[in-house]
Amino acid sequence: MTHTFYLKKPKSNKETLILFSCSFKEEQKKFVYSTGEVIHPKDWDQKSKSPILNSKTPGVRSIRTQLGRYSECFHESLTASKLMHIQFNSSVLKDALDLKFKKTIKGSNDFFNAYDRFISEKTKNKDWSDSTIKRYGYMKTLLLDFQAKRNYKLNFNNINSTFMSEFTDYCLSDKGHINNTFSRNLGLFKTFMLWAYKNRITYNDEFKAFKRKKQVITNQIALTKKDIEQLLHSKCKSKSLERVRDVFIFSCVTGCRFGELKFISKSSVSDDTLYLKEEKGSEKKVREIPLSKIARFILKKYDYNLPLVANQNHNEYIKTVFLDAGFTQKVEKVSVSGKTVTRKAMRFWQRVSSHTARRTFITMMKREGKSDKLISKITGHLDMKTLNTYYQVDNDEKKEAVDQVFNIDFNVLKKA
Repeated sequence: MTHTFYLKKPKSNKETLILFSCSFKEEQKKFVYSTGEVIHPKDWDQKSKSPILNSKTPGVRSIRTQLGRYSECFHESLTASKLMHIQFNSSVLKDALDLKFKKTIKGSNDFFNAYDRFISEKTKNKDWSDSTIKRYGYMKTLLLDFQAKRNYKLNFNNINSTFMSEFTDYCLSDKGHINNTFSRNLGLFKTFMLWAYKNRITYNDEFKAFKRKKQVITNQIALTKKDIEQLLHSKCKSKSLERVRDVFIFSCVTGCRFGELKFISKSSVSDDTLYLKEEKGSEKKVREIPLSKIARFILKKYDYNLPLVANQNHNEYIKTVFLDAGFTQKVEKVSVSGKTVTRKAMRFWQRVSSHTARRTFITMMKREGKSDKLISKITGHLDMKTLNTYYQVDNDEKKEAVDQVFNIDFNVLKKA
């Protein structure tokens, strides 16, 4: 008994459905089953009833692989029926095909149905933090926007080099993303595609060849000891701004992420040490963070219950705190999008956010010669490369280093 594949509309000028077919003589019927795969007739070999082997059209290889699975299922079902001495008929074959391909949700929204299932599964399994869930939610919005703006209807078969080119141009040109943002989002996308591939929702593995843009260490700002003292000595215009300033300074002197501050309580402090369970990664050990005098003072001031607001609000208010404190000097923001380098002059206070505090902690510790291993034990970093992206070297530090190294007696030049 044999089977074959044929095109639903072999003379079409656009992509058409591929159908699986075989005949059951005893039932006197032709069995037809939709594979859900589509292909342009120009990429179909009518003689061999299969996609053209050397076709240069992206996605054809994955279609061949998928059709091969239908053939395997047919032969497996036929062999199993013989071994169990049952009649191999259209009903048996349909059940076998339905069972094997039940994970593929057919229809125009296959791609995003699978994406929703991916998010739901990861959320229910508690694999992600709240911030990761939000990132994947944003990624779905980005893909939907891309689909609409570029008229590129997403399905698993057209995730190919053409998609990569269109998506890259859309992110960097239309959305104005810098390389770091694009690379992070592409990483999220590839994680989803890998999940779909492993779950046999797609057999298209062209996404594995997608390359991220080389990440660039951008020139972020970090405070000095003098800056922190200036901030402390500046009078805040309201109690709410004072509370925001105190929370920011606490992060500066402990290296805590803003999202971790909500886990701090009187019970998490003992012998001038904060015992903090890492928010990112449940497998990580409890961090032991030594509390300096200023950190202890701030905790006692608020009875070990830091006055937190939403991160977005905190980022708005802390800019006001810095503006009122006189941090109006110009700084340069450098960003890289593709091969384009953009330089923009901004005021210091405009570039401050909650993350500036953690960067300040790492930078100040590095400037004092503390080892990466010691710092990482406090901040919770496992990757030293990631840790060092936080370290910001300012002009004064560079000048001091050069003067120390090249402190050479050049009086002889003066006499010449």
